Amino acid sequence: MIWDLNLRHLRALPAIARLGSISAAAQAISITQPAITQALAKLEERFGLALFERRPGGMVPTPAADLLIPRVESMLSFVESPRVTMAQVRALISLADAGSYIGASMETGLAQPSLHRAIGDLSVVLKRNLVERRGKGVALTGHGRRTVRAFRLARAELSSALSEIASLRGLETGRIAVGAMPLSRARLLPMAVVAFHRHRPDVAIDIVEGAFHDLIEPLRDGALDMMIGALRDPSPGPDVAQVKLFEDSPVVIGRTGHPLLATRPNLRQLASYPWILPSPGTPLRSGWERMFAEAGLATPPVPIECGSVITIRQILLESDFLTLLSPAQVAVELEAGWLARIADTPAGLTRTIGVTTRTGWRPTSNQAAFLQMLREQSAFATLG
Repeated sequence: MIWDLNLRHLRALPAIARLGSISAAAQAISITQPAITQALAKLEERFGLALFERRPGGMVPTPAADLLIPRVESMLSFVESPRVTMAQVRALISLADAGSYIGASMETGLAQPSLHRAIGDLSVVLKRNLVERRGKGVALTGHGRRTVRAFRLARAELSSALSEIASLRGLETGRIAVGAMPLSRARLLPMAVVAFHRHRPDVAIDIVEGAFHDLIEPLRDGALDMMIGALRDPSPGPDVAQVKLFEDSPVVIGRTGHPLLATRPNLRQLASYPWILPSPGTPLRSGWERMFAEAGLATPPVPIECGSVITIRQILLESDFLTLLSPAQVAVELEAGWLARIADTPAGLTRTIGVTTRTGWRPTSNQAAFLQMLREQSAFATLG
């Protein structure tokens, strides 16, 4: 649990490392020297590791502190004010998650008056209104929403810090939260998860399925560590980093027995059938539109928009609809003879598949190992 950590105690760590002594750190962060000494002892007991070596020349960070301090500094940059407490951070996040003081109280076990007081004090500390009344309920203000995001990122940094410390103690525990966009679910992600679990069975992996627009905000909030799937061009913003894994070449898929299967259809013939595709703006839909536009043809009708491969598969089986998919996404259906490869697409119609993270995100050792597994498995992801 990160909520039992004290932010004032954590603030002492970078100061001690930077200044080399407890007395200098006490003066820099306006905490008494005995209080810092006690705080350091509590943190070392909490983490089960020494954080500093006491030498005649001063305090020297141990490897545990070298791992912990950059995470703490990043966390403190999100918290912003040295007067913010962990109770206030928890209260605001809980209110945002639950949508009400009653729900936040039930979620945390804290009394509603305590939550009201914590958020009221936080508004005073940050000099901004975080919550406003709307009828009988409450809602976050614009400042409140931005502060919640910052606090969630602070929480993510602390969670990563605890995972790093556990790894240093030889405990391969922790959790990796992965946002899975459609293409990654077929082969790449399952293969990487199985390979990773084989080497680090005690690390939990949470897989959240969704389209890009479902996953990008949880990524920005720190609820997800990474997203895997088709990269966006242009980039979603300067707060997001994208790393390529491989290029995927989709093909035209239809049912076995489709009228076009026995032919070698051109684009004009393909345009005479209805299509089922993801919504406009997705990389696959944009590539499909470009395919017909570059041939000087009007885009065919898309009476059904859908990003679920399971739903698309069933519609294809029951109709003469066509779609664009990677062969890996329907490898079982192709091998079973339920669906068929109707036509290839023109050269250049590809999707870049990769990993999306927050800009400046530093993976833990477990997360770095999982990313390496993704890179290794990406060489096989489009086979099948």
